[in-house]
Amino acid sequence: MTTIAFVLVLVSATLHATWNFLAKRAGGDTAFVWLFSTLATVVYLPLAIVILIVQKPQLGAPELTALAITSGLHIAYYLFLNWGYQVGDLSLVYPIARGAGPVLAVIGAVILLGERPSLWAVCGMLLISTGIIILTSGSRSEHKGSIRLGVIYGLLTAVAIGAYTLQDKQVVSFFLVPPLILTWTSSLVQTLFLAPHAIRHWDRVKFNWDKHKREAFSIGILDSLSYILFLIALSSSAVAQLSPLRQTSILIGAFLGVRMLSEEGGRRRIVAALVMMVGVIVLAVG
Repeated sequence: MTTIAFVLVLVSATLHATWNFLAKRAGGDTAFVWLFSTLATVVYLPLAIVILIVQKPQLGAPELTALAITSGLHIAYYLFLNWGYQVGDLSLVYPIARGAGPVLAVIGAVILLGERPSLWAVCGMLLISTGIIILTSGSRSEHKGSIRLGVIYGLLTAVAIGAYTLQDKQVVSFFLVPPLILTWTSSLVQTLFLAPHAIRHWDRVKFNWDKHKREAFSIGILDSLSYILFLIALSSSAVAQLSPLRQTSILIGAFLGVRMLSEEGGRRRIVAALVMMVGVIVLAVG
């Protein structure tokens, strides 16, 4: 891993946790997802045009098919994540979404491919599982329902993250699609896909625009920028090296939820996020 890739991924992690904090603060309904996707599409359109003119990337049927697959995975990711924020805390949903993916990947490899995880990998899985248990324990009984839904959506988001990370690696490394074109295409497809919902619930779009336009603009910029930086680093380094480093966002996100949103379980959730982050690193080493 180069120094540049290391720095890019750390900056990406910070930006990622920041826009998730803004999404949680805005409420995260589907109309809001459409709004920030539309803004991202408009904001990054000039840069996308410049890259298409200057770099002239090949965008034939294989590349467009790969982009369509990754766009579908990103749509699932955004919907699961924002639905999770509607019912659960940032310091609960975000660490699970970012930390559970590696565990699910190992379990899938064992079940589907017959692989045997190393001792390090098992230790990493146990640490991540312990972090999740700490996250979901100690809450008041009236919050159990929202915690359960938050965990479910966090796990679904983790599945989507694992899937699109592997797919996007192929898009930028094998098909040589520029990272900004990938993120812009994803935003465009998401805007078009969610447009019927936005039209049917235009009152929610107007509400989000009136109340949360700053968050929508910020997410539209930071979300794409965060992932572009990660994809640039990913194009020259291995997924196994960079993905764990990006999980430092787990701790940042938990801290923002506890300190900025005054979510319950303060120290316990930060400790849990730290345990999960260490688990992801151990799992990667294994």
